[in-house]
Amino acid sequence: MAERKPEWPEVGDLVIATIESVTTYGAYAKLDEYDKQGLLHVSEISSSWIRNIRDFVREGQKAVLKVIRVDSEKGHIDLSLRRVTKRARIEKIRQWKQDRKAEALLRGVAEKLCLPVEEVYEKAGALVEEQYGLYEGFEKVAKEGAEVLTAIGVPADSAKAFAEVAEERIRVKMVEVKGLLEIRSMTPNGVKVIQEAFLNAKKTEKPKEADVRFYVIAAPKYSVEVSAENYKRAEDILQKVSQSVVSNIAKAGGQGTFRREK
Repeated sequence: MAERKPEWPEVGDLVIATIESVTTYGAYAKLDEYDKQGLLHVSEISSSWIRNIRDFVREGQKAVLKVIRVDSEKGHIDLSLRRVTKRARIEKIRQWKQDRKAEALLRGVAEKLCLPVEEVYEKAGALVEEQYGLYEGFEKVAKEGAEVLTAIGVPADSAKAFAEVAEERIRVKMVEVKGLLEIRSMTPNGVKVIQEAFLNAKKTEKPKEADVRFYVIAAPKYSVEVSAENYKRAEDILQKVSQSVVSNIAKAGGQGTFRREK
C-alpha cells in the first residue's frame, strides 16, 4: 500500500506517474505512489525519432515509467518511457489498480471497527498481506469466510470486519462446467425417484461456495451445471454430484449414465 512505501523509489522500479508539464527537452512527471517529481528526458521517451514530444506524452496523462537514476540529496529522479515493455506496463497497471482497491477495502474495514486505518493494518492487514497479498486476502475471505484469517492469527473482530467488507464489495468470479445425465426409472413413481435423486445429490455433496443446477433437456436427458471459484473445484463437484445421481437412480432400480460436456 502507498502509505508503507519507502520515501524514494529505487533504480529499476516501475512507477505510475502523471505528466505535469511538457517542454522541448522532455517532460516532468509526478510519481503518484511517492509524491515526488521526476524528469522524463526526451532521449528516454522513445527509441524512434521524435518530431513532436506531445505525440508521445501530454499534460495530465498517466504513464508507467522506469526509474533510471535517483539522487535523494539533490531531489532528482530520472525516468524512462522507452525502457518499459508492453507486458511490464500492463502488469504494473494491473497491480497498481489492485493496490488501490485493497487500500479502499482496508479503509472500509477501519470504518467498521472505528479504528485508524494504520492500526487496522498493523493488527490485521500486515498478516493478511504477508500470507496472501492484501487484495488476494480479501478475495480469499470473500470465497471462504472469516475463518481463513483467524487461522493465520488475525483477531476475530478484525476477521469478521474483513469478511463483511469483502462480501459487500468483492464479486467472486465463478467458472462454469456442464455435463449430460441420461437417466431412466421404469417404476410407477419414476418421476419422483428422479426428483429425489437430484435433491439427494445436492444434499449429500453440500458444495460450499458453489452452485449446482439441473435442467430437463428432453427426458431421459438432463443437463447438470456447476459454478465454482475455479475449474478444479467445479470439475470435482460435477463428477461427485453426477455420480451421486446415477448411484441413487441405480439403487431405486433405474439406470443412469453421465457424460462431461465440453
